[in-house]
Amino acid sequence: MRFVPLSLFISAVAGCGHMNSNDISSASERANDAHQLGASQSGLPASKATAALSEVAIMDGTDVAYKTILSSEIKTSNRSLFVDLSLECGLLTTTVVKSQKGIKDTSSASASVLARVLVDGKVISPGEITFCQRTQELSAQLSGILDQCTDSNGDGVIMSSECTFSDEEISLLLSTMNANSFNFVSDKLASGVHKVEVQARIFTSTSSQTGSAEARGLIGKGSMVVSTERL
Repeated sequence: MRFVPLSLFISAVAGCGHMNSNDISSASERANDAHQLGASQSGLPASKATAALSEVAIMDGTDVAYKTILSSEIKTSNRSLFVDLSLECGLLTTTVVKSQKGIKDTSSASASVLARVLVDGKVISPGEITFCQRTQELSAQLSGILDQCTDSNGDGVIMSSECTFSDEEISLLLSTMNANSFNFVSDKLASGVHKVEVQARIFTSTSSQTGSAEARGLIGKGSMVVSTERL
């Protein structure tokens, strides 16, 4: 058994219990940091990313004003938000024409699905995006157009074979544009909880003469991924 002198034992104990002013200050700072950490974890926790998914949002719509189809909240600190949005969108355009006596008839139909992202109620860059768009135009000029007739054999009777006609005409024009996924970026945000919303609308227009036209839009499933970035 080994004995330690009493004077050395007392000195060692005193040294372990001694704290200078710097040690006290560091301990106070650590306690304050722990208190702030606990306060920040109350309510919605800080996060680097969030996501939202949706089922079919708008079926078979004509003119539909902007409505929220996806939303989420994220808690961040002095950072910008990077939003990746993907949507299913469909368009229906129908055009019917009726032509006789060589009179040209035209019908057109146009439909589009537009979307935008809002952070705390404000639209972020790049603003409104066309996710799908189609313009369809159908024209017809039927029943033949009589140009001229000549009694080529001089028998006093004009047959159809002695007449010339302009060709009948049918034309179809289609113009489309699609963006199934798009990225949005916000300005640098203040610390706190921020609400992110995706809004979409459907716009249609039609015109016809003796025929008819119809245009509709559809917004299907969608997904939104929001991440915090230093941009």
